[in-house]
Amino acid sequence: MLETLLGDDVESSGRYLPELIYGANDGIVTTFAVVAGVAGASLSPGIVIVLGFANLFADGFSMGMSNYLAERSEEDYHDARGESHARTDGKTPVRTAAATFAAFIVAGWAPLFPYVFRVEPLFPVSIAVTAAAFFAVGASRSLVTNRSWLANGVEMFVVGMAAATVAYAVGNLLAGVA
Repeated sequence: MLETLLGDDVESSGRYLPELIYGANDGIVTTFAVVAGVAGASLSPGIVIVLGFANLFADGFSMGMSNYLAERSEEDYHDARGESHARTDGKTPVRTAAATFAAFIVAGWAPLFPYVFRVEPLFPVSIAVTAAAFFAVGASRSLVTNRSWLANGVEMFVVGMAAATVAYAVGNLLAGVA
């Protein structure tokens, strides 16, 4: 399918896959962690929007910049040893950072959808949207890999929802402290 869309450029289409998957997964997880933590602590839904968007942009920026610094550090490491580190895939630290940030923002806002558009019941709808986002991002990996879309989708769904469960449990546990 991807071959039809991209022609002969299929191999290079997956070059940013690690950054996109990492950014998207972490965007969904950390934003849902805010949603689940607030819901677990039975706090106001308005807090979800404030904390959710603050997290979305601050953490997304942080991840992008961390990716940039990691890539630059690797280049500097090779330069310090006089080793050639010419990349053959055309990726640069700026592009990997941008890919990570963009994926984080695009996928990470999914858990906030019901809170922004007031789709009731808020938390259950957020769970459903988050689950669908995990599955969709995971399944999309099959466009540039040989793995089945179902296996990829289920894998990311399970990992992501496990992290979401931890966030809810911590919020619920600490509800009495707040």
